[in-house]
Amino acid sequence: MDSIQMSHLRLLFVVFSSFLAATIGDDSTDSYWLLRVKSELTDPAGVLENWSAKVHICSWNGLTCSDDQAHILGLNLSGSGLSGSLSHEFGHLTSLEILDLSSNSLTGSIPPELGQLQNLQILLLFTNYLSGKIPAEIGLLKKLQVLKIGNNLLTGEITPTIGNLTELRVLALAYSQFNGSIPIGIGNLKHLIFLDLQNNSLSGLIPEEIHGCEELENFAASNNQLQGDIPSSMGLLKSLKILNLANNSLSGSIPVALSRLSNLTYLNLLGNELSGEIPSELNQLVQLETLDLSENNLSGAISLLNSQLKNLESLVLSNNALTGSIPGNFCLRNSNLQQLLLARNKLSGKFPLELLNCSSLQQLDLSDNRFEGELPSLLDKLQNLKDLALNNNSFIGALPREIGNMSNLENLFLFHNLITGEIPMEIGKLQMLSVISLYENQMSGQIPIELTNCTNLTAIDFFGNHFTGSIPATSGRLKNLFRLHLRQNYLSGPIPPSLGYCKRLQFLALADNKLSGSLPPTFRFLSELSLVTLYNNSFEGPLPTSLFLLKSLKIINFSHNRFNGTIFPLSGSNALTVLDLTNNSFSGPIPTTLAMSRNLSRIRLAQNHFIGNISSIFGHLTELKFLDLSFNDLSAGLPPELSNCRKLEHLLLNNNQFTGTMPPWLGSLQELGELDLSSNQFYGTVPAELGNCSRLLKLSFQSNNLSGEIPPEIGNLTSLNVLALQRNKISGSIPSTIQQCKKLYELRFSENFLTGSIPSELGSLTELQVILDLSKNHFIGEIPSSLGNLVKLERLNLSSNQLQGEIPSSLGELTSLHMLNLSNNHLQGQLPSTFSGFPLSSFLGNDRLCGPPLLSCSESVRQRKKELSNSEVVGIIVVIVFISTVICFVMLYIMLRIWCKWREVSISSADSGGTEKKREEGKWVYGDEKRRGEYWKVNSLSPVSSQDKRTSGIACIFQLKMDSEAM
Repeated sequence: MDSIQMSHLRLLFVVFSSFLAATIGDDSTDSYWLLRVKSELTDPAGVLENWSAKVHICSWNGLTCSDDQAHILGLNLSGSGLSGSLSHEFGHLTSLEILDLSSNSLTGSIPPELGQLQNLQILLLFTNYLSGKIPAEIGLLKKLQVLKIGNNLLTGEITPTIGNLTELRVLALAYSQFNGSIPIGIGNLKHLIFLDLQNNSLSGLIPEEIHGCEELENFAASNNQLQGDIPSSMGLLKSLKILNLANNSLSGSIPVALSRLSNLTYLNLLGNELSGEIPSELNQLVQLETLDLSENNLSGAISLLNSQLKNLESLVLSNNALTGSIPGNFCLRNSNLQQLLLARNKLSGKFPLELLNCSSLQQLDLSDNRFEGELPSLLDKLQNLKDLALNNNSFIGALPREIGNMSNLENLFLFHNLITGEIPMEIGKLQMLSVISLYENQMSGQIPIELTNCTNLTAIDFFGNHFTGSIPATSGRLKNLFRLHLRQNYLSGPIPPSLGYCKRLQFLALADNKLSGSLPPTFRFLSELSLVTLYNNSFEGPLPTSLFLLKSLKIINFSHNRFNGTIFPLSGSNALTVLDLTNNSFSGPIPTTLAMSRNLSRIRLAQNHFIGNISSIFGHLTELKFLDLSFNDLSAGLPPELSNCRKLEHLLLNNNQFTGTMPPWLGSLQELGELDLSSNQFYGTVPAELGNCSRLLKLSFQSNNLSGEIPPEIGNLTSLNVLALQRNKISGSIPSTIQQCKKLYELRFSENFLTGSIPSELGSLTELQVILDLSKNHFIGEIPSSLGNLVKLERLNLSSNQLQGEIPSSLGELTSLHMLNLSNNHLQGQLPSTFSGFPLSSFLGNDRLCGPPLLSCSESVRQRKKELSNSEVVGIIVVIVFISTVICFVMLYIMLRIWCKWREVSISSADSGGTEKKREEGKWVYGDEKRRGEYWKVNSLSPVSSQDKRTSGIACIFQLKMDSEAM
């Protein structure tokens, strides 16, 4: 091969090598590093598909080359759907001036190698999922002018090296999770125009050094946790146009220095803790278009004059403590004011007529103040007004007819005032009207049929007035109606069938009126109806079966009407959350289709005529919180599947015919606050498992057939307010653990078989107020003096027991008592003097009690002595007769013995001579007895033989025996 050919080969190799280096690249070329960057990215949209050795690098998507195509100056892949992480290899692209990877789904951290891009002027990484901290190496980018890395998951403090970026003009770190304070070095950024730090967690003070940003035009740091005063040095930012410090915790007063910001067009300080008066110097901000100082603690009068702030379009001072009236020279000339929001202050006076000069006003909100007086008839001068909110004031008088001339009016809020009179028929001229809210006033008359001309109406709220007559028959013309609230008026008549043609209706509230008739069949067209409340009316008849087609129903309240028949038509919606049909005449079984609405939280079917049992399928209603089936004719036992309803807070099954034992699974319903199974036919014992229901406030098992003892676990119910177990067959004593139920204010144990003494622990239940009823049991012993601690108690009933002893004096200190019954016990002693006001019946059946209202104790003693009871008299007579009889027989026995002895002596004397006879007579006769001795001698002496003597002795003994037996 000659030299010429060799030269050609060398030239071709050089050219090929250059081309290969330009396309494939080596570690000294941008293409090499970009291909490595690509390897760490996921590209579902194929944006990087032409990043290949087959294509010249300057043709790759998203790249901008230098003029000589030797270097990559720009990389823009914004919104390309990329994911993955930022490669550390970006640090090798040292020629880059622009790097834009914003609006992708990049994750991971910002690589510190980006600090090597010394030529970088624009870095855009916002709207990704980047995390971690801002690397300190960012401060090395001396040429950087735009840094936008917000709307990520970045955390930590803002690196202080940001202060080294002296060429920076835009710094956007918003919508991330930065914390700590704003770095002082921010004041070094003299060329900074745009500073956006909003929606982070920054705290601490706004640095005084902020005034170093001499060219700053936009400063937004809203929605952080900044504290302290607004620095007065901000008044030096002469170029500032937008200042947004809303929703922080800034305090102190509004610095007067802000009035030097002559170029300011937007000032937003809402949602802080600023106090003091609004500086009148703010009137110097003649370029101001928006001023929002709402939701602070500002006070004093409004000193801002719209006549000076000629460019002001929006003034928002709501939610402060401003007083006084609106300045009289408001909107005098050349006003551009479109929005004036002064709600929730303490402003007073009549409707400010000065506002009628603000002809450009579109939104006026004076709600929640203290304005009064009548609404001006010239209100229609506000021809451009779209929103008028005067609610929660004290306006009186009628709604002026001229309001019909406000042709642009869309929203009218006058609720909670003292407006009277009728709705003017001119209201029908407001073709743009969307919302009219007049609730809680004193308006009367009929709802004008002209209102249905306002076919753009989406919401009507007339709740709490005195409207009469019927609902307009032409209501169906309101095709856009979303909400109709007419509750608590005096409307009568039926629901107009045309209402069914308001097919967008979602909320219908007609409760608390005098409406009657049945539901119109046209209700089937209300396919979007979500809430319907008709309670407290006189509706009647069966429900249209077509209601089953309303699949969007969530809340139904037909309670306190006269509906009858089955409720099956109301069970067609699986979206039901609330069903209240209390106090109607519905009958039949409870449809199991209700259980298809798995989000049902409240079922109230009380005071109807439902029969059958509770289906086990209702155990699927795991969101159920309120179940009231009381006052029906339901029977059988409680299905154990109800134990799956673990969120139940109210279970009311009283006044039915349920049977069986109290199920222990009730103890698994630990959210229960109210459990009422009274007036049924339950038997067995009170389940000890109820002690697990620590949130119970009311437990009522009265009027059943329960037996056994009260379980000591009842003491675990420390939140209990009401405990009612009366009219059962419960026995045993009251457990001492009852003292743990410190919040009881009603305790009823009457008409049971409770025994033992009344526990003194009841005296520790100092919140007892409604009643303590232990009557008609078998309690013994004394009334514990500790009951005197129940100072709030209003009713105490201990009657019909076997209580003894005196009434404790401590009970006399229960000054709240207005009902007391201690009758039919064995109490004694003097009544406390404070008991004198109770009726006599409170103490009857205690024979040894005395004191007012009974007899005084001294009179009671005399009375008992003077007037013995029949039983006592009978007892005394029986005792006297018995004792007298015994004494007579004893005396008779003694006399018979004496007589027999005397006969023996007389016979013996006759046999032995006179001397013995005289001696024997002297033995028996003394004084007056001598004559009686002679009587005995005359009647007794007669001669007898020896045989007669023996016979006589035997006869005497026989006679004595006979007398003794007779006795």
